[in-house]
Amino acid sequence: MKLWAGRFGKEEDSRVNDFNSSISFDARMYRQDIKGSIAHATMLGKTGIISQEDVKAIIAGLNGILQDLETGSLEFDPQAEDIHMFIEATLTQRIGDAGKRLHTARSRNDQVAVDLRLYLRDEIEGLIPTVKELIGVLCNKAKEHCATIMPGYTHLQRAQPITFGHHLMAYAQMFLRDLDRLSCTKKRMNQMPLGSGALAGTTYPIDRELTCELLGFEKPCANSLDGVSDRDFCIDLASDLSILMMHLSRFSEEIIAWCSWEFKFIELDDAFATGSSIMPQKKNPDVAELVRGKASRVYGDLMGLLSFMKGLPLAYNKDMQEDKEAIFDALDTAKLCLVTFIPMLDTMRVLQENMRAAAAKGFINATDCADYLTKKGVPFRDAYKITGTLVAQCIQEGKTLETLELDQYQAQCSVFGEDVFEAISLETCVNGRTSLGGPAPASVLRQVEEVLSELNSL
Repeated sequence: MKLWAGRFGKEEDSRVNDFNSSISFDARMYRQDIKGSIAHATMLGKTGIISQEDVKAIIAGLNGILQDLETGSLEFDPQAEDIHMFIEATLTQRIGDAGKRLHTARSRNDQVAVDLRLYLRDEIEGLIPTVKELIGVLCNKAKEHCATIMPGYTHLQRAQPITFGHHLMAYAQMFLRDLDRLSCTKKRMNQMPLGSGALAGTTYPIDRELTCELLGFEKPCANSLDGVSDRDFCIDLASDLSILMMHLSRFSEEIIAWCSWEFKFIELDDAFATGSSIMPQKKNPDVAELVRGKASRVYGDLMGLLSFMKGLPLAYNKDMQEDKEAIFDALDTAKLCLVTFIPMLDTMRVLQENMRAAAAKGFINATDCADYLTKKGVPFRDAYKITGTLVAQCIQEGKTLETLELDQYQAQCSVFGEDVFEAISLETCVNGRTSLGGPAPASVLRQVEEVLSELNSL
């Protein structure tokens, strides 16, 4: 019989029970549900709402349930409506009437709200070190390749010479922002809804500050209606995870291109690639492709949360049961992607010679040629046009700026001297870009140092 069955004259249809039940997915919150119930029982005892004898029996019973669930000697009942009713029913079976007093001054509405906040807070705390690990791998790779020259791109066209370390540190900055977003979401969600009741609080003399302290929340939710109907924290986290997945997807897109024969900038370790069932030569970047694909799945979870919340009146509505599957899936997907992506990145081999060869093509030192003229007094727009003419000449003759003869340079502008060849060498182009955040090896090493320092302070 359902714990709420007193109002009803007949048993619930089995189809409704299956449709209504959430135990299949909210069972993962059992630790948080028990933790919340222990804090609630402790508060009820401290305020004299229930006896200390009942409190001791409830806490002992809840700890026994937790231990049995952890060891597997107690299994979840698939017929239970949700994790809250399963634990309360099990507790009452074990300790009798004291178990029935646990739900005093509490509703499932504020109970599920506190469980979900506790669960997601724990999940964020577990996710942050994983993102830090990813940033650490990026920093190590960037340090190793601070002087590895590669072409930088705009519009997927070779644009200017940079270093591979510089490219990697761009992603380090993205993931640092992800860390900041996760931390801010954790801070915003760290308010306690217990004591909000179903929507209007309670007439019992509860101590919400005590429960708040016991559960490690910063403060109680200030409004009982908002306390039970707020799911902003789920949407915040799904948004954070969507942005994180977008960064992983962008990175995956580049890795997929880089390990193709058309680029051949990197080679993935055999343990993080797959083959073809028909083409024996294939080595496919399936991990990166799946990460790219799974980003869309997390976006879908975010859109689901936004969509079902947009039309809900205050306060709690059963639609809100849909929050858990969406946010759990977003978390599970992001974590799975991270723990697979990190070792793939860490073990990939960088083909420095191929990067350098690609950088030698495409006239990516043209800007430096124009800057050479500008530094000798030629107006930039004139220098730009002269360099463009030289590039066109190179294309026509099948040459590069490095292989043009000096007299060909001087035919376009008499300012050119023998030193132009040093000025347009890729090493000079990269090493000279020492501006803050630039690709010069020294600049990349500074970026690595700053990011690692920031990581250590988090």
